[in-house]
Amino acid sequence: MRPDEITEVLNRPISQELLARDLTRLAYVAKDGTPRNVPIAFTWNGSQIVMCTATNAPKLPALRENPMVALTIDTEVHPPKILLIRGRAELDVVDGIPDEYLQMNGTYQMTPEQRVDWEAQVRSLYDGMVRIVVTPTWAKLIDFETTLPSAVEELIRQREERQRA
Repeated sequence: MRPDEITEVLNRPISQELLARDLTRLAYVAKDGTPRNVPIAFTWNGSQIVMCTATNAPKLPALRENPMVALTIDTEVHPPKILLIRGRAELDVVDGIPDEYLQMNGTYQMTPEQRVDWEAQVRSLYDGMVRIVVTPTWAKLIDFETTLPSAVEELIRQREERQRA
């Protein structure tokens, strides 16, 4: 997929709504060769998905070995809105708490007092974290109004061809 095509998909209003959500599902291949799909908080910085995790997270050795990932960000309503992204995970070990980690948890409903307590707990727990940064190399938005899963699009195309014949 060309970069301009990826940008077009990610700049759509529905994609922007999805990129403002709190959780994505990160799919990767574990060290034992089996697939994993884990929910993880994220933030979108305009060009990359940034996730943060503990320095001892089991996903890190797997991502170092095979950095290719897939992300799913979706809604829980009908019809669902689904943003699918593929890319390569770059790992960045940082001291302290990355700003993105504090930002990505910003839409959870917390009182100001709860937020202060939560941030203090986070800062006391982690000496450092790993930023998992994914630059999209492929993206597809499925909103079931203007875009559909590729298999459904193919069935519609085949039906239309039969009707023309």
